[in-house]
Amino acid sequence: MSYLSILKKYWGYDAFRGIQSSIIESIGAGKDTLGLMPTGGGKSITFQVPALAQEGLCIVITPLIALMKDQVQNLRKRGIKAVAIYSGMSRQEILIALENCIFGDFKFLYISPERINTEIFLNKLRSMKISMITVDESHCISQWGYDFRPAYLKIADIRQHLPGVPVLALTATATPEVVDDIQQQLQFKEKNVFRMSFERKNLAYIVRNAENKTEEMLHILKRMTGSAIIYVRSRQRTKEITELLNKEGISADFYHAGLDDSVKDARQQKWQKDECRVMVSTNAFGMGIDKPDVRVVIHIDMPDSPEAYFQEAGRAGRDGEKAYAVLLYAKSDKTTLRKRIPDTFPEKDYIRKVYEHLQYYYQMAMGDGLGCVKEFSLEEFCRTFKHFPVQAHSALKILTQAGYIEYTDEQDNASRILFIVHRDDLYKIQGTGAEMETVIQVLLRTYTGLFTEYIYISEELIMQRTGFDRRQVYHILVTLSKRRIIDYIPRKKTPYVIYSRERQEIDRIVISKDVYEKRKERYEGRINAMIEYADSDYACRSRMLLRYFGEKNDCNCGQCDICIKRKRESSFSEKNIEDIGTEIVELLKENPLLPNEIVNAMSYDSELLAEVIEYLFNEELICLIDGKCSPQNK
Repeated sequence: MSYLSILKKYWGYDAFRGIQSSIIESIGAGKDTLGLMPTGGGKSITFQVPALAQEGLCIVITPLIALMKDQVQNLRKRGIKAVAIYSGMSRQEILIALENCIFGDFKFLYISPERINTEIFLNKLRSMKISMITVDESHCISQWGYDFRPAYLKIADIRQHLPGVPVLALTATATPEVVDDIQQQLQFKEKNVFRMSFERKNLAYIVRNAENKTEEMLHILKRMTGSAIIYVRSRQRTKEITELLNKEGISADFYHAGLDDSVKDARQQKWQKDECRVMVSTNAFGMGIDKPDVRVVIHIDMPDSPEAYFQEAGRAGRDGEKAYAVLLYAKSDKTTLRKRIPDTFPEKDYIRKVYEHLQYYYQMAMGDGLGCVKEFSLEEFCRTFKHFPVQAHSALKILTQAGYIEYTDEQDNASRILFIVHRDDLYKIQGTGAEMETVIQVLLRTYTGLFTEYIYISEELIMQRTGFDRRQVYHILVTLSKRRIIDYIPRKKTPYVIYSRERQEIDRIVISKDVYEKRKERYEGRINAMIEYADSDYACRSRMLLRYFGEKNDCNCGQCDICIKRKRESSFSEKNIEDIGTEIVELLKENPLLPNEIVNAMSYDSELLAEVIEYLFNEELICLIDGKCSPQNK
């Protein structure tokens, strides 16, 4: 089948967008390829289509477990065989998934970078027919990137096992330095980069100086209509802002990584369906979200890099209609942002102390540990050894960069089951009782593939379909597991620590310049770039961001707060703003009017009138009532 016919058959589209076709042709021809596509550019199509056009299995390496699960589910809905492997799965689950990739005619294997260098994966890899390797979030392979993950450096190793298999690297954010480093680290045969412009012509970047950020946020949301995302830094803050918005009559909900999967899914669906207007979230919200009509993204707390800001702000206006990315900026933000540097890079002696305490925590003997996978509670660890969570978390991340451990963030693994008995033997089992029979029948009617691989299940759905309560469902599943009818792995939410090396003496812990000093220097550079962006009162916001990503643009965007200010100053020097503003206010005293009705009723240039109307709104001399401009009652 041709690429276009595959696109039409599985996705229903008649044509590719932007640079999708060029990337697909390149990787389809067996060339190592790097695709730079901003958020919402349709990255998944660029590897899913060429993989379906070829024989064999496409390995997709990505650190985003939620995205993995989502894409596997979406592919399966389209009748395409796909499976995922990531931290927290049992050895038996991994074995079954890998066996299916060898014998089950699967097309996609999604795998976290931490799993690709394991003995079990490398042994099974030799028996797989691989068509291509896709490296998503490929900026993670670069030590100079904002989200470097050491496990990505192992990707080049598996290329030795797969000579001639091309690599497609994809990322939404990369500076020129990182673009070169990605290709070098992935051992590209030759440089081969396809870029989409990062410019968003419909997105206006705004920085609002606001000492009272909640008041400014409310002001924006009450003046604007449409769906919105508000980003904050802490989980507690998501709840506080949501409660404030609901009290003000603005429907809102909150989202962060600590919520149950079912709660996150329900809130996301509610927001997607416009049953809730505003989603207040940490940076956990956004990956894989495809809501095109978000009209405004507001950052109450500043991100610590232009890469993170660009990605999050870029979730506004994907439908091509006018949208706004607003950063609320207070004088104290500069100090707060700079404080993140020592929090993210604590002193080396402190990092060594955290390593030593980790050994006490697990009672790990000297020389032991290599390959051990341990559940980890940061809260309990900090309480036991009197650490502050932020610095301890950062120290564990740096120990990961240095190669001593792998510290995974909190992962939410839904419950999953596998029938251990054969289907034919299931009906011969005696003494299960009516309740167990009911649960077995509901499982068989609700889920497919239960006899060949571990399948994610929802206890809530089983409760609905059986009429049993949560305690009954859990008890029945545990009993079936004890009787060796199923293998039931209950839902668990936990981070993991995986030992990359045996336990070392504390004075032998080496934290190199590449891992610490150079990365700290670049982190400071990103913090400074973010402060410069917020502080600037002369440079076009869009051009500043484009320049950061190495894209030249000679034209100002004409719609950011800086460009609007310049336009206003030049226009207002020609016309008397007070006179025009007074005329408009007097006109509105007679009858409230739509903005276009004001333009039609007056003899001035329409662009000038639009600027004066915006000025009147900003000065709160007029307001919107039922969608029409009216004089503000002072």
